[in-house]
Amino acid sequence: MFQQFVSIGGWNILVTICNTIITFLIVKKFLFKPVRKMLAARAEEVQAMYDQAEADRAEAAAMKKDYTESIANAKAEAAQITQSATRRATVRSEEILAEASRQATDLKKKAEQSIEMERKKAMNEIKDEIADLSIMIASKVVEKDINEADHKRMIEDFIDKVG
Repeated sequence: MFQQFVSIGGWNILVTICNTIITFLIVKKFLFKPVRKMLAARAEEVQAMYDQAEADRAEAAAMKKDYTESIANAKAEAAQITQSATRRATVRSEEILAEASRQATDLKKKAEQSIEMERKKAMNEIKDEIADLSIMIASKVVEKDINEADHKRMIEDFIDKVG
């Protein structure tokens, strides 16, 4: 019995080969095809991921380029705004300086006119005082005879009062 169990016969080889072929066909139908489908689906999924990653990288590069351009444009615009503000400030400061200069000139003219008027007024007052003193002296001279000493004393009094 042991021999039958261990012996190799023609029929045993043929049955083993048939079993192997049948097992191969069953495995091929039920295992290889689904595994191949699954592997193909996985390969497509991986390829789709690679394609998506490449698209995302290209989009990121485009966004980086747009960002860089917008930063450059913003810097240029900021420089332009700064230049414009500087120009406006310069023009405004020149206007303010011109206005201040004009006002200073006007004030100077008014002050000169005021000084001239005050000088004329003072001169007129001095003339009035001189006239009053002259009239006073003349009235004193007319009232009495003046000798030379009185004349000198009157002149000195006059000069003291005038100034």
